[in-house]
Amino acid sequence: MKITVTSEKTSDGKVSAKVTVAAKDVDAAVAKTYKDIAHRYNFQGFRRGHAPRPVIDGIMGKDAILAQATEDLMNDVQPLMIEELDIVPVERPDWGEDLEPVVEHADFHAECTVVVPPVAELKSYDAPAINMPPAEATDAEIDEQIDQLLSYRTTYEDDEEAEEVKEGDMISAKIVNKLNVPELEGDERTLGLANPNLPKDLVASIVGMKKGETKDIKWSREHRMEDPDPADENGNRNFEVEVTVNTIKKAVTPELTDELAKTGFGFETIAELRDAVKEEIEQDKKQSLPGLKEDRVVAAMGEQLDLEEVPEAYQNQVFSELGEEFLGQLSRRGMNLDMYLNARQITSEDFLKDLHEQAEERARQSLALDALATKLELECTEDDLRHEFENAGVEDVDASMDEFKSDGRMPALRQSIRRTKAVQWLVDNATVTEVDEIAEARAKADEDKADDAE
Repeated sequence: MKITVTSEKTSDGKVSAKVTVAAKDVDAAVAKTYKDIAHRYNFQGFRRGHAPRPVIDGIMGKDAILAQATEDLMNDVQPLMIEELDIVPVERPDWGEDLEPVVEHADFHAECTVVVPPVAELKSYDAPAINMPPAEATDAEIDEQIDQLLSYRTTYEDDEEAEEVKEGDMISAKIVNKLNVPELEGDERTLGLANPNLPKDLVASIVGMKKGETKDIKWSREHRMEDPDPADENGNRNFEVEVTVNTIKKAVTPELTDELAKTGFGFETIAELRDAVKEEIEQDKKQSLPGLKEDRVVAAMGEQLDLEEVPEAYQNQVFSELGEEFLGQLSRRGMNLDMYLNARQITSEDFLKDLHEQAEERARQSLALDALATKLELECTEDDLRHEFENAGVEDVDASMDEFKSDGRMPALRQSIRRTKAVQWLVDNATVTEVDEIAEARAKADEDKADDAE
């Protein structure tokens, strides 16, 4: 089928399109509808698939047949129109409520409006200046990795000098379950208050308690499907414990010596351990730094987008894409969303809020890449498309490309390729300053500790 399409941008940024289908293609669509109905239903006195048109018209009605033919025709026309206009709809095209049915032996005309991503400008089209970690491992990075290794050998001893519980402390406590938390009950429960899996309200209530102090602590969270008890009138599940702080503990981390390097990590000296850690860090950087650079240049260009607010429809589309990506990742890990939220003590409201924020950020970055690709006149060629299919390992490239075109999926692939070219231009042209970010972070942490001590 071949269609004729004309289009123009509307004042609100949508695309208005007019589609014409030739009479011969209309007749072919009507004939196909009759054939499909003849095969789908039994008509008395006729073998399946052989009922003549007058019989089908008499039983089902001519208008119903033409209405079905119109719907079938539009299902074929829509992806062809999307391909012809090379647009990526944000929502399904709106053909209106008064779409006239096809008329045999006559051209078919239809009009629609399509919501598409907004076209925006950038405040600056210059490649950004970004900071990046150096390719070689720094002393601060090596120190951090070794500190992490030593932390696995940390032990906790009673801190006789501690007067009250502080954030991040490790404590021993007697916990009496009063409502819905039998897993926390015990006379000598060890709690690491930095544990993200502990309820935030519980941790906040324990902070500030003194040794020997007893407190009743209540909290609630959104009720979930797997909860055994019903929700309260506010849709929550409630919890209550009695906590008595037995002791406050302090972390004791062993000092790194040649002996510990040998007995604990299998190296003869500290120097050999540091060399091994250095090599591991640099191998990891070979894999991670290219992706980090892409992320940072794209984030920098997203900040240059000259658009006050991302349209809700486009942001919702990106939100759906992010949600599908995340649920797919959970599924591959054998988890569902409820399991994830429960493990991290996150409410569904907080999760959705965070996902919406991510969607807005990705939407702005995507629009910035579109603006840059337009400014640089970055095109997607047939060779580019063919390489995409070849790299995907499809058996029949031509057949796959034809399928994408007939389904209206090729414009989205062209958009992705143009954005990829824009990202590559940013990577190639960005001004990079190497910064030892770990050293800076450790220095800042030391300053904060000194300020707290004062």
